[in-house]
Amino acid sequence: MQLRTIRPFSSAHKTHTPPMPPVKPNPSKTLRLLVVCPSWVGDAVMATPALRMIRRSMPGIFIGLLCKPGIDEVLAGLDTHDEIHVARPSGVMGPKFIAAKVRPRRYDTALLLTNSFSTALIARIAGIPRRIGYDRDARGMLLTDRLHAPKRADGSWAPIPACLYYHRAACALLRIDGHDAEYLPADAQLELAVTPEQQRAAEEILASAGVEPGGRVAILNPGGNNPAKRWPPDRFARVAERLIEKHGMRVLVNGAPGERDVISAVINGVREPLRDRCAALCDMGVNLGSLKGIVRRCSIMVTNDTGPRHIAGAFGVKLVTLFGPTDHRWTTIPTRPGGEELVLVADPSLPTDETANDHPERCRIERITTESVIAGVDALLEARNGGS
Repeated sequence: MQLRTIRPFSSAHKTHTPPMPPVKPNPSKTLRLLVVCPSWVGDAVMATPALRMIRRSMPGIFIGLLCKPGIDEVLAGLDTHDEIHVARPSGVMGPKFIAAKVRPRRYDTALLLTNSFSTALIARIAGIPRRIGYDRDARGMLLTDRLHAPKRADGSWAPIPACLYYHRAACALLRIDGHDAEYLPADAQLELAVTPEQQRAAEEILASAGVEPGGRVAILNPGGNNPAKRWPPDRFARVAERLIEKHGMRVLVNGAPGERDVISAVINGVREPLRDRCAALCDMGVNLGSLKGIVRRCSIMVTNDTGPRHIAGAFGVKLVTLFGPTDHRWTTIPTRPGGEELVLVADPSLPTDETANDHPERCRIERITTESVIAGVDALLEARNGGS
């Protein structure tokens, strides 16, 4: 079938959206801010434009982040915050224990970029006077500033990009216009950094994977938290062969430890002798910190709708992203200068007032053809090489 290519947050959108205006915050209102970060890797990365806006608008305040283990590795190295509190709620007493960890910092404001009841409860138990967040998950009574997430006519949540969702929350914190913005500011970008320790770990893994200095590298993400979001491994294998044969690349296959079967299926599906130019990152001790350095080194990523996609977007790595029964509009991302993303959807004819989530069979990821993905890879890499 013929698939449509979508370029999220295109320049056409950005020309209608002015840069973020300067903000003069009242220091008597917020001096110590706790930002409760999203739990998923991709969402945490999509929150970085909001974190940057807050830091730029309120440069003199103390900003702490509260996040789950692993997310601290993702956000490490950024100067958008002063401290990271790492905690995972566990059991009935979890919120109380976490609140006890942040209470000594005497935060006067909490911005909840999560939607859960438990994170709002943590902020309340910690005694933080001002608590800003979306009124969801029956937590409205715990918030002092209740934000309303947009809904569709049938009452379900509207597919607003997470970057914009967090941007609106940041606008509420800063008390500036933007609570109902339709697009991000033109200068908003995903943003990550790699610490020296993370870079050293990345270089060791790349060397173990046979990546030579100056060699061209591609990375594939065949996994995903939901099996329905996974494009078939044998098709990823065909893409790997194309990257090796036509573009002379070494191919890294990434995934969580629990996705070893999927990763093995991709590599074993690559025909000999090309298979020797593939490597499974999960067998090399990769973690989220070192993964940032590895992704930054790559020329292109081919991926399902997974967290590493957003890491690539933050570093301006070329992207081909595949969406099946989840709507791409939830995770639309701004691309950095030099970066470009091609989004392939299973059913480009789906009306805009409906979402792919509503039609799991019609929007099966298997409907995305191998030919369309290879064409997208070739187009991005040939454009990078000036058409050569």
